[in-house]
Amino acid sequence: MAETLPLFPLGTVLMPGASLPLHVFEPRYRQLTMDLVTGTIPGKEFGVIAVREGWLPDQHGIHGLHRVGCTAELRDVRKLPDGRFDIVTRGTRRFRLLELDADSKPYLLGTIAWLPDVAEEGVPIERMVGLEAAARAAHQRYCQTAWQSEEWHEPDTDVTTDTLPHLLAADCLLPMRDRQLLLEQTCPAQRLRMVRALLAREATLLSELRAVPAPLSSYASEFGEN
Repeated sequence: MAETLPLFPLGTVLMPGASLPLHVFEPRYRQLTMDLVTGTIPGKEFGVIAVREGWLPDQHGIHGLHRVGCTAELRDVRKLPDGRFDIVTRGTRRFRLLELDADSKPYLLGTIAWLPDVAEEGVPIERMVGLEAAARAAHQRYCQTAWQSEEWHEPDTDVTTDTLPHLLAADCLLPMRDRQLLLEQTCPAQRLRMVRALLAREATLLSELRAVPAPLSSYASEFGEN
């Protein structure tokens, strides 16, 4: 069943379970934040959806956005003296964007449908355990190559199979196209295979180039401001 969701287009892909801090300064997104805080928008949840490279939703409408995004749950808000906000959100549910409304509110509204997982048939539990272990091993190798020990952590052992690939990818500087494809994948087993392959590829590239990416905190202003 279609629902209406306020949208916050960004130049990044939010993953379910991942944390996303935002520095909100544009007037329309200040209004969105106020509507979330006051309960005008129920549930304190809005949609984060990635902008297509080289496109602008204000100019190109729905064609300027990827069609699959992730809702962000508002976890913490700090209002600054000049009216800006620093907020902390966490990714929750994936959705497919069906229509875009740029007129009803100062910010964008989307007509959306939730995007559930579809399990791959015939995959035994033992195989899923093996896929999880392989994905975690690829993540560990990537992080040991790319980050200092204090800049990353392994997901808890009780993280569910459907969420694990998203959390593994959230720690790593994957190209936006890869992150979007991972978000759109609805098969948990295939998502584990994808993230393992992506992280193994990136770790190999980093090793061969003898270079490491800048710490994730260096990207906060680029990814976190509107």
